[in-house]
Amino acid sequence: MHSLPCCISDPQTLKSYEIDRDLKKQQGSLRKQVKVLLLGAGESGKSTFLKQMKIIHGGGYKPEELQLYKGPIYHNIVRNTKTLLQARITLDVSWDSEDDLDLDEQCQLILDYNAKTELTGEIFRAQYLELIKRLWSHPTITNVYNRRREYQLNDSAEYFFENIVRIADPTSSPNQQDLLRLRKKTTGIREEIYEIKGVPFHMLDVGGQRLQRHKWFKCFDQSVTSVLFLVASSAYDQVIVEDMRTPRLEESCNIFDTIVNNKCFKDVSIILFLNKTDLLKEKLSHSDIRKYLPNFRGDPVDIKDVQGFLLDMFDNVRRNRERALFHHFTTATDTENIKYVFAAVKDTILQNNLRQLMLQ
Repeated sequence: MHSLPCCISDPQTLKSYEIDRDLKKQQGSLRKQVKVLLLGAGESGKSTFLKQMKIIHGGGYKPEELQLYKGPIYHNIVRNTKTLLQARITLDVSWDSEDDLDLDEQCQLILDYNAKTELTGEIFRAQYLELIKRLWSHPTITNVYNRRREYQLNDSAEYFFENIVRIADPTSSPNQQDLLRLRKKTTGIREEIYEIKGVPFHMLDVGGQRLQRHKWFKCFDQSVTSVLFLVASSAYDQVIVEDMRTPRLEESCNIFDTIVNNKCFKDVSIILFLNKTDLLKEKLSHSDIRKYLPNFRGDPVDIKDVQGFLLDMFDNVRRNRERALFHHFTTATDTENIKYVFAAVKDTILQNNLRQLMLQ
């Protein structure tokens, strides 16, 4: 406990002393906690990772919390259906037969949907459920869905369509996997704190779209312990939503370049998560990576070859070769995978934090 020196009589000097003392106390407190930034382009899985931290280290989601997500899930399903219908028109894919001509009129309800549309469980079941089930099983929509790299569709669309009957059941409640699959764009800075091994982990998730990235710099300060940079590894054949031209992996690699070579992070551990491994495995069999990344050498359907190439792609932008780059191949919607990976990541972060304390 610090007492004020009895010899200080000048009010201004006393005030200065109190400020210095409080700053030292604050610095001491900061050294005993960990601040982790979750960075990456949009749709890379940052928010999903943060949800996993609540499941793994925050006691999970209570039934009453999960129930609150029913409405947003209904909106996700209708929004994804609208995306498919709009893509059918854009791609000029016609309905298969004259028997389907009534669909145009019925689908207008979905095409008129917007974020302000009222969508209770009763409305969803009465007006949307049967139509969406019919559309999802329709060959024309299957054709449009198979061409999804040509437009912007939520990665979890298929999951929700396949589980629509359970989700619409008024007696059922969303489960944690539903919540992990739910897509909601991050538009601000979201912070959550979890105590792990007696150390408070402050985790900050910042929106990854271009319009959101100016907010990242508000988080760049000396208290940052580690940066987790997430990449949607399955997006090698997709473009970003902002301009519909720039390849997503090129965008991610450019962002990673600015982060890994930023002087603000010269003493910070940077951990690369090549995420969405499950989607990458599924995609390789029908989307030739060589078409989008001509420099690829190896077996285009071998997951190890592809992951090695993607890792090199990001590793090669680092200018400081003396510093290690930690990396993991992840599936953010898989709780067991994230639990296993974060056990290793946590030790890396804590060791780096201890090393920094010893240098202070």
